[in-house]
Amino acid sequence: MNLSFISSMKNLFVLSALVFLFACNDQSNAPDVSKINVDLSVQRFEQDFFAIDSNQTKAGLTALQNKYPTFLPLFVNHVLGLGAFTDTNQLLFEGSKRFLHLNKPVYEKSQELYKNFNPVKEELSKGFQYVKYYFPTYQVPSIITTVGPMDALAPMSNNEPSPNYIGENFLAVGLQFYLGKDFAIYTDPGYISSIAPQYRSRRFSKEFIPTDVFMLVIDDLYPDSSNRFPLIERFVEKGKRLYLLNKFLPQANDTLLIGYTGKQLDWCKESERSIYNFFIQQNLLFEMDPALTQNFTTDGPSTQGMPENSPGNIGAYLGWEIVKAYIKKNPDLSPQRLMQTPNKKIFDESGYKPR
Repeated sequence: MNLSFISSMKNLFVLSALVFLFACNDQSNAPDVSKINVDLSVQRFEQDFFAIDSNQTKAGLTALQNKYPTFLPLFVNHVLGLGAFTDTNQLLFEGSKRFLHLNKPVYEKSQELYKNFNPVKEELSKGFQYVKYYFPTYQVPSIITTVGPMDALAPMSNNEPSPNYIGENFLAVGLQFYLGKDFAIYTDPGYISSIAPQYRSRRFSKEFIPTDVFMLVIDDLYPDSSNRFPLIERFVEKGKRLYLLNKFLPQANDTLLIGYTGKQLDWCKESERSIYNFFIQQNLLFEMDPALTQNFTTDGPSTQGMPENSPGNIGAYLGWEIVKAYIKKNPDLSPQRLMQTPNKKIFDESGYKPR
């Protein structure tokens, strides 16, 4: 199949560059959540963990278990991969000692940026107020900050990698993935080739913590099983999640929500009709073969077959626009009802017409 992008793009009406580059989401329709009480607990696990004397890791870990009886065993077993937390597990103590030594520079950088976590906490607290507004029974997890291995990206329900992970009553934020896009390890050729390409690590910075956290919350509310459906339904699923993410973070710029650069988002807006026509002409909208569809639903430097200034994960943009069209026709639909609405129904009834 020839997946080259349509070469003869029609001249499209382009909005002002100021709109594309600087406009944030309109907060005028955001509900007043000021009276919703969210007492967000933040535990600085990485500070306690790296305070351990590396020459006395057994004593240090034993003492730390009193403070983190559930989280510490999970961290050393499933994150560090050192096995069960037992007195006889020598690998646990030797491995922890080695980890503390090798990752001290990463920890120090994290404290340079996040010793005072309160500004991030305030953003997260505000987001959880919106979560509680739309989902009153949702139990707000404790936030546990960590510094784990530099390759410890955790899979979400759809197997997309996340810098963070969620468990029973907690959400762990891996600060090693928020040290700024120019952090030396992120730019190392080995790290780029085997762990995180630069199109991903450019989002390893502070401003992406809230969007990453609340995408996990959405995954907790609505695990994603759309991979077994046709491509257009997977696009819509991504759009639903972006719509809900915007509800939780109404102040966030679209680039933070969708993860595109400003130029990539501009290109999508300018090329929306041609993007949609591409999928129609290539008979891809209802395709299910992963070999033919994965390119359009996963992260990447660009979308194969489209211009270099296109973003990866191009389906998220189309899906978001389809959901917006559906909401425009159903303005009273609650986020809960939207998330429960079949993706095919949303596509069929959206009346979506690309600009």
